[in-house]
Amino acid sequence: MRFLDRLEERLIAFLMGGATVVIFVAVVHRYASGIPWPALQDWLLTIHLSWAQELCIYMFIWMAKFGAAYGVRTGIHVGVDVLINRLPGRSRAAFVLFGLLSGALFTGIIGTLGTKFVWEIAHTDQVSPDLEVPMWIAFLAIPCGSYLMCFRFLQVAWSFVRTGQLPRHDHAHVEGLESA
Repeated sequence: MRFLDRLEERLIAFLMGGATVVIFVAVVHRYASGIPWPALQDWLLTIHLSWAQELCIYMFIWMAKFGAAYGVRTGIHVGVDVLINRLPGRSRAAFVLFGLLSGALFTGIIGTLGTKFVWEIAHTDQVSPDLEVPMWIAFLAIPCGSYLMCFRFLQVAWSFVRTGQLPRHDHAHVEGLESA
């Protein structure tokens, strides 16, 4: 599992960093193209970055899907558990397990419907407007991210059944930073 955890974290970091760099370059290009220096302006206008926004949108979609799965695994995914935490032990455990299994069911259904959609769109010649890549590549984020999130819900549910503990995120902890 450690390999999958690290792969998930690195993919999210790569997508976030990559999208930041692409948008930064596109913005600098846009503003530098407006500078009235004839040689520089002519050269910059030959560089077409119209695809940058579309690429960033797809990168953020992938990042959000995998980020949600990361959130489930680490205990930072949004959850409304104020009332559930006030219940007595066995009732609380039953509701927590019901919520985790419901999340797994929901994301499993979304993953399956997403897979069906990707399969259908893969048999068309539909491409994205600016990047001109097959649209099934962009939509593949739905089944991949949803199935990973389903797996994470099941993983947390299994851990909860064995230990009675849910993953907790310590907001004060910075990984890699040791206290003196």
